[in-house]
Amino acid sequence: MEVIVSENKEKKRFEAKVEGNLALIEYIRAEDKVYLTHTEVPKALEGKGVASSMANQVLQQIKDENLKLVPLCPFIAAYLKRHPEWKELLAKGYSV
Repeated sequence: MEVIVSENKEKKRFEAKVEGNLALIEYIRAEDKVYLTHTEVPKALEGKGVASSMANQVLQQIKDENLKLVPLCPFIAAYLKRHPEWKELLAKGYSV
């Protein structure tokens, strides 16, 4: 299943349309930080790796933009625990 993430700056979220459903990760950008606040995947897509694929792509974008991450969303925090290679993105004073 292909998951392609795009940024919807107007709605302040990353989006992916998969099988006709919309999955999203909401954020707040402030200075050099991106606060990931909420991840939502429709029931029809749960358990298919959509949120993990989205998280990976969003974290790569944060890295590419030389920004720091504040993982307020419980899913994103749990993802970082499972994928410690992304912990380098954490803003100073934050841990998972």
